[in-house]
Amino acid sequence: MDFTIIIQAFWIIIPVYVANASAVIVGGGTPIDFGRTWKDGRRLLGDGKTWRGLFAGTFLGMTAGFGLAVAASYIQTSDYYFLHLTNFEGFPLMILILFSLCFGALVGDIVKSYFKRRIGKERGQDWIPFDQLDFLAGALVSSFLMSELLYGLHLTCHDWFFHNITIWHILILLVVTPFLHVTVNVLFRKGNSRQRTKNKRV
Repeated sequence: MDFTIIIQAFWIIIPVYVANASAVIVGGGTPIDFGRTWKDGRRLLGDGKTWRGLFAGTFLGMTAGFGLAVAASYIQTSDYYFLHLTNFEGFPLMILILFSLCFGALVGDIVKSYFKRRIGKERGQDWIPFDQLDFLAGALVSSFLMSELLYGLHLTCHDWFFHNITIWHILILLVVTPFLHVTVNVLFRKGNSRQRTKNKRV
């Protein structure tokens, strides 16, 4: 394994990271579960999962992916072509692949929240390692299904998923993603705590 695999792994997953973070930052508004509760008396998902977060997060993640796709096209003709960075199959198929990555990531987070509520954990409570890997699993499963569909319909000359993602890429992301997720959450919580303290002083 060499450094190019690490770069390739992060290149593919950046849109997913952006989508997941954006859903939190720009979220709010109507909850996806519309405030409904399950038969156990607990919320289906909770106020943290909103329609605005789902669609805005997906859009912003895809926007980041579009930028990477354009950059990859230039890199492929530069001295760094040996990095073999994906352009997500180029336009227009990149729309579908990036959608599967970003939307799938947020759906994975939503599914995790459903089961998190069922075991009695509230919003904000840690559920390791599921809190750190839910969106990654959702992105991988969804992009795999989309790649199979596009290849099965003969819209691509190869299966995008298996052409760009190997077991080494997945292992790297499984190791690094939890660390990044925990670090970002700690910084986010500290920032919120400082802001609340500042507001109280004002």
